[in-house]
Amino acid sequence: MRVIAGTAKRLQLKTVEGMDTRPTTDRIKETLFNMISNYIADCNFLDLFSGSGAIGIEALSRGAAHAVFVEQNKKAMNCIRENLKFTKLADRAELYETDVINALSRMEGKHKFDYIFMDPPYNQLLEKKVLEYLSSSNLLAEDVVIIVEASLETDFSYVDELGFEIIKEKKYKTNKHIFLEKN
Repeated sequence: MRVIAGTAKRLQLKTVEGMDTRPTTDRIKETLFNMISNYIADCNFLDLFSGSGAIGIEALSRGAAHAVFVEQNKKAMNCIRENLKFTKLADRAELYETDVINALSRMEGKHKFDYIFMDPPYNQLLEKKVLEYLSSSNLLAEDVVIIVEASLETDFSYVDELGFEIIKEKKYKTNKHIFLEKN
């Protein structure tokens, strides 16, 4: 796994050994960032369920002003720290080693995010819990885009009730990205 573009282009990133994380493949990451690259510069980026940190690091490499990484797995958090140091992007990063809901509540009043990316464990409804929290949160910038990586089977029919609208859906062989905006 590598950084696709920007200041850390082509640098290899470490991943967490074992099956605790599912790193987003370079091809899917490239497709994702091709869709949002025009809007990344100077944004505030939140990477939830960060794993190796590859998505947030890609955002920083492409010019995001600041990225916050949230990961409760200690090995994964150590991997994120190493990757940020290796890519020389640590000065624009903030890390929360805790569960996502706790991290979100601790960030209230400190941040407004332009992009929120989450890649929770599949088929556990964690994305729904996060979206429920975010629906009444002050963490969302006015034009926030929330991107959820999920299994193909994941149902998002409830998002309207939470005040979100699906603006784009990109399906891959084994998963999908759902792009949401606040109504």
